[in-house]
Amino acid sequence: MPKMKSNSAASKRVRVTGTGKLMQVGSAMRHNLEHKSARKRRALSADSVLAKAQSKNIKKMLNK
Repeated sequence: MPKMKSNSAASKRVRVTGTGKLMQVGSAMRHNLEHKSARKRRALSADSVLAKAQSKNIKKMLNK
């Protein structure tokens, strides 16, 4: 039987913590950073935990 493939788009955007929670990096930190204030950049750089409803679907994509 072949291996199950995980969704590569989901695996690039989400990581699993040791306790099984899913962490995501927020958007808007890819480009145009010189136009954003330092305060805004600090706030956007923080990772956030996904909601339970979202994490259930994404765990299926990641085969976890």
